Amino acid sequence: MSASAIDPVKLEKLAEVAIKIGLDLQKGQDLVVTAPMAAAPLVREITKHAYKAGGGLVTTFYNDEVVTLARYEHAADDTFDRAASWLYEGMAKAYANGAARLAVSGDNPMLLSQQDPSKVARANRAMSTAYKPALEKISNFDINWNIVSYPNPSWARQIFPELSEDDAVRKLADAIFAASRVDRDDPVAAWREHNAALHRRSKWLNEQRFSALHFRGPGTDLTVGLADGHEWHGGASVAKNGVTCNPNIPTEEVFTTPHALRVEGVASSTKPLSHQGTLIDDIQVRFEGGRIVEAKASKGEAVLKKVLETDEGASRLGEVALVPHSSPISASGLLFYNTLFDENAACHIALGQCYSKCFVGGADLTPDQIKAQGGNSSLIHIDWMIGSGEVDIDGVAADGTRTPVFRKGEWA
Repeated sequence: MSASAIDPVKLEKLAEVAIKIGLDLQKGQDLVVTAPMAAAPLVREITKHAYKAGGGLVTTFYNDEVVTLARYEHAADDTFDRAASWLYEGMAKAYANGAARLAVSGDNPMLLSQQDPSKVARANRAMSTAYKPALEKISNFDINWNIVSYPNPSWARQIFPELSEDDAVRKLADAIFAASRVDRDDPVAAWREHNAALHRRSKWLNEQRFSALHFRGPGTDLTVGLADGHEWHGGASVAKNGVTCNPNIPTEEVFTTPHALRVEGVASSTKPLSHQGTLIDDIQVRFEGGRIVEAKASKGEAVLKKVLETDEGASRLGEVALVPHSSPISASGLLFYNTLFDENAACHIALGQCYSKCFVGGADLTPDQIKAQGGNSSLIHIDWMIGSGEVDIDGVAADGTRTPVFRKGEWA
C-alpha cells in the first residue's frame, strides 16, 4: 500500500484530536494504547502528540491478524479456554494508577469468519473474563479513555471490494476523517461545537424524566423502560478522575441505561451487526420482562444465540441510544462493519453491561445499588441498530403521558 493513500495532514489532525479532545491527556499521565499493526502510522502520530501534550509514558500493544489466524489453525484445543490474564491484570493496574486508555480500531471485521464458531466463542469468553478487571475501569468511567479508527487495508477491502487496495484505503480514510471531523480547518473547535449540541439534547431528555421509550417501525414495537435515576449523556463527559473526554470518535449519539427488567415487545435490526468475523443480519428478537426470549436472524443466527448465552445479563439491555437518521455516518450510505461507526448511523440498543455513569450520582453508586436501580451486568456489551428513517419514538412519562421524541428517524 502506498503511503499516499492516506492524507498525512488529516492523519496528524486525527492524532491531535484523539489526544486533545478524545482523552484530554493530562500532564504526566501515562497512556496505554492498543492497535492493529497496520495502524502504526497513526500510533506514531498519537505518541508524538501525547508527549507534546506533556503526557507520561506511552505504552503500545499491537495485535497482528496473521498471528491471530495462526492460533486458530495450529493452537491446541484447550488454549481456547484461556487468555493472557497477566496482561489484563497489568492493564487494570495501570488504570488504577491513573493511566489513560486509547484503542485504535480497524481490524478486519471478517478475520474469523472461516474459523470454528465454538472456538471463537470460547476464546472470546476467556478473554472477556480475563479482561473484566480492566474493562470495569473503563465501563465505570474511572479513567479518561478514547477509541479512534485507522483505515487498515484488510478492513478497507471489506467495505470496497471492487476497488484496488490503494483506492479502497483512500476512500475509507476519507470516510473516517469526515466522520471524525478532522476534514475541517479547526477540528478541535468543530468538536467543541458538536459536543455542545449533544449536551443540549441530553439536557432536554434529562429534564423530561421519561420512564420509558416506545419505538415503532417496520418489525419493531418495543417499549424500553429506563433505569431508576437514569441519566442521559452525549459527547464529552467527565470521568471519575475529573478529566473531560470524548470516549468515541466519531460519536453522534445520546445514550442512557435501560431498566434490565422492564423491556417488552419486538425489535428488528435495521443494519447488519458485524461480530467476531460473522455478519449477523435481519435480527428479530422478542423481549419479556426485560429478557430476550426469542431470537432469529437470516444470517449468523447461531452466533447470535451463542452471544445471548454468554451469561445471565447477555440477553438483557445495558444501553439505549438515540441517533438521527440524518447523521453524517448514515448519510455516507456506507456499512462500515465496525460498531464504532455503524452505531452512530442509527438509534441502537446494546446487549449486556450498562455504564454506571448513566445514573444520577453514578460515580458514588455500588454495583448492588446500580443493580437495584435496574442496571444490567454482563461480560459483553454489543450494540446493534434498530433505527431508520421509518422509526418513531415516544417518551413515556410515569403517568403514561407521551411526548414525541423522534419522527421518521429525526428529532421531533
